[in-house]
Amino acid sequence: MTAALAVDGLSFSYPGGRLVLHDLSLTVEQGERVAVLGPNGAGKTTFALHLNGVLELQTGAVTVSGLPLAKANLREIRRRVGMVFQNADDQLFMPSVREDVAFGPANLQLPKDEQVARVAEALAAVEATELADRAPHHLSGGEKRRVAIATVLAMRPDLLVLDEPTSGLDPAGRRELANLLLSLPLTQVVITHDLPFALELCPRSVIVSGGTVVADGPTSELLSNTGLLAAHRLELPFGFDPRALGDR
Repeated sequence: MTAALAVDGLSFSYPGGRLVLHDLSLTVEQGERVAVLGPNGAGKTTFALHLNGVLELQTGAVTVSGLPLAKANLREIRRRVGMVFQNADDQLFMPSVREDVAFGPANLQLPKDEQVARVAEALAAVEATELADRAPHHLSGGEKRRVAIATVLAMRPDLLVLDEPTSGLDPAGRRELANLLLSLPLTQVVITHDLPFALELCPRSVIVSGGTVVADGPTSELLSNTGLLAAHRLELPFGFDPRALGDR
């Protein structure tokens, strides 16, 4: 089976020459949920922005369900990779939730009845049907996050990429988001500082440090390795024992 995501030897420097990614390689199989962990400045968000072509490749290769990331394929890559940004307000800019969720299908120039069906399907998947006619800026943080996810689900992606999805959520919102993501039958790459959330959601994690993958394995094993966490400035909440939960 073709991998959902294959990243091979990805390196990237911003203007000024600062190397942010260095020979980063990662394969995610169909149906996996993989957490990407690492300290601030490790290159995690820069990595994510390559997956749907927001940043142009400099060195290395990215393929999504076998399709290479290249200019000629950008439209289809951006359909296949649903990117949910850390700040939901970056994705919600239309007068109503319904229009925000319809924006992607409309850009695909789908027939109107198909757009309507996609909106209904996506909002139902995130349990936000009742929000359809609300103004996005009037929603709570958790509601905004669900609607942001709906905007990418409406494109029927192959891969869902979430950048710090628990940022700004209260405990109840965090719990609702975890339940939602666990219910979605989609390959997921979750970039997060929230180590308990990674353990709850993702059976596998990778640690990115210095722009490359330095560890890859079962989430519970990585989070039980106190030396590994300390070496890469990762820290569990006081008293939290990942071994008590085991592999998810």
